[in-house]
Amino acid sequence: MAFHLNLSPLALWMLTTIIFSLCFATESNEERTSELLSLQSRSSSGIIHLNDQSVARFITSVKTPRPYSLLIFFDAAQLRDKSELRLTELHKEFSIVASSFITNNANHSSLSKLFFCDIDFKESQLTFSQFGVNSLPHIRLVGPNHGLKDSEHMDQGDFSRLAESMAEFVESRTKLTVGTIHRPPLLSRNKIILITVGFLIWLSYFVKKLLTGETLLHDPRVWLAGSVFVYFFSVSGAMHNIIRKMPMFLVDRNDPSKLVFFYQGSGMQLGAEGFTVGFLYTLVGLLLAFMSHGLVKIKSVKVQRVVMIFALLVCFLAVKQVVFLDNWKTGYGIHGYWPSNWNF
Repeated sequence: MAFHLNLSPLALWMLTTIIFSLCFATESNEERTSELLSLQSRSSSGIIHLNDQSVARFITSVKTPRPYSLLIFFDAAQLRDKSELRLTELHKEFSIVASSFITNNANHSSLSKLFFCDIDFKESQLTFSQFGVNSLPHIRLVGPNHGLKDSEHMDQGDFSRLAESMAEFVESRTKLTVGTIHRPPLLSRNKIILITVGFLIWLSYFVKKLLTGETLLHDPRVWLAGSVFVYFFSVSGAMHNIIRKMPMFLVDRNDPSKLVFFYQGSGMQLGAEGFTVGFLYTLVGLLLAFMSHGLVKIKSVKVQRVVMIFALLVCFLAVKQVVFLDNWKTGYGIHGYWPSNWNF
């Protein structure tokens, strides 16, 4: 007759703890500390990867007070693609804190008093359950006198300053000094050399073209395009959008399938509104510039008149649309363009 053994998570945890306690009872704290230092030295980032077995070995099977603390980053590889969790970014910042602590305390006794670790949900679900971790991101400090449940966790709001916040959390809880945060350079040494060589080659070519007057800076069309861009950037409210971080559009509250590009009310301006009005302003400016600088060069008077009438009509409609949008948005009325004695 077959016998099936069904263990609850609590019973399984107790059984695992008892087994590892018996296995590691003869090991001293110095041996465990030496092993942690060895694991740390073999890690390129200074982070020790834990699982259910190593948690039992270095935490639950060791009598308190332990001679070390463990700062554990709880991770889940299957959730790395969820940008709102920022697991990839936070884990990178966690590794920066770990490497900075190791670098700053390389010749100090503090190096053996704090170890940075990570653990993945897929391979260590029992540990997640023991710690009571049910949401990510999650960082927990297991101090010398801490068990699993009474260990201290880092508040979600403290992740805003990334590595600096993590360092402050460590220093405030352990009384150890993390030291200066050493971030990796944006460019490696080889990339800097390659960019420098490329820049010197380009600089010699540019100086040659500059002396012969064949650069883009000598092309009037470049300055014309730049002027139009600056004008559009100024009248479209682009700087307002950047400073206030305004969205281009909103989702209609009454009908989520529709988008709102124009917001009625003077309290807010969407990005699409500014770009639309900026386009109309730029269109009028370009037409007026064309009539005053380009149209006059055409010899046919008939063509001049037709083009001018068409351009003025477009300018009139564009300005009228701007006035209409301003009145619809703010409620302010604008007087007509015609003299008061003209009755239409």
